Amino acid sequence: ILPLLGIGGMQLFKAEVPGPVADKVRPRLATTARTLWMVYVGFTAAEWVALRLAGLSGFDALCHSFTTLATGGFSTRNSSVGEFGSATVEWIIIFFMLMAGINFVLHFRLLTGRAREVWRDAELRYFLGAIAVAAVIITATTHEAGARFADTIRDAVFQTLSILTTTGYASTDFELWAPLPLIVLLCLMVLGGMSGSTGGGIKSLRALLAISSLRTTLHRLIHPHAVRPVKYGGAVVSETVLSGIWAFLTAYLLIALIGSAVVAAHGYDLLTAISAGLTSIGNVGPGLGQIGAYDNFAHFPGLVKIVLAGCMLFGRLEIFTLLALLSREFWRR
Repeated sequence: ILPLLGIGGMQLFKAEVPGPVADKVRPRLATTARTLWMVYVGFTAAEWVALRLAGLSGFDALCHSFTTLATGGFSTRNSSVGEFGSATVEWIIIFFMLMAGINFVLHFRLLTGRAREVWRDAELRYFLGAIAVAAVIITATTHEAGARFADTIRDAVFQTLSILTTTGYASTDFELWAPLPLIVLLCLMVLGGMSGSTGGGIKSLRALLAISSLRTTLHRLIHPHAVRPVKYGGAVVSETVLSGIWAFLTAYLLIALIGSAVVAAHGYDLLTAISAGLTSIGNVGPGLGQIGAYDNFAHFPGLVKIVLAGCMLFGRLEIFTLLALLSREFWRR
């Protein structure tokens, strides 16, 4: 099936690196895969050692190492990471969630002494900026009188990274927060990690190029004769790539809307419905309302679970590939 769709080898790599150019680490895709696996396994082993030194059992440390780097977010405890009650454990997981959300090609460059190239990456700067802005807003709106400011900052940074990288851990019951930080979390569910990371969502590069495209369009409206192409990394981004990004965003939001509508049709409140659609297609894990940090999806009827499972598949795999498989034209051909 994949060759018929034109998907295979380098095409699969490009599907996960949604930019103007899919940057190979090595000339051969197989060698690239082995190199990225070495980086991935290295980070997993390093987190396991760090969590063991922080006091976790070998089993807990291993499970959380596996689900942090995979941004899968499953914990061995019902209350997730917050049940450990350890600031050290949370800061360790914060660091490795950040590493999992960054493009693994950049990790390889850093390990090979090309730090300047890493910092010049526009997507990385955008990703770090989004983390900083979200963490500041959440800290400012959730800090309570008498609470330790350091604890507030840690909870804000932890939940920002957990939702943005689509890891889905919880260090606190964020459903108790005010409406503004909850809106911030909803936005982070959509954004997701960087291209080439293990995170879900629309990927930071798509968001960055969409914003650049919007700015260029506004500039052309004000200056009709101006020539101002969208650029990334010093290279001009083709209109084909930009139209593909807008098509992807449209499909992404439509699928999330369908998931939300099915949940709402079964009598659930608006917050639960919207967050269910976004968290499913983004592969985030927890949502808001009745599927919050310490809740689950078990109470949903069978049809809702099937629809949300479909949203998860669309979000984890390449959307256009699945849409092509479901189209009449593909099967007629």
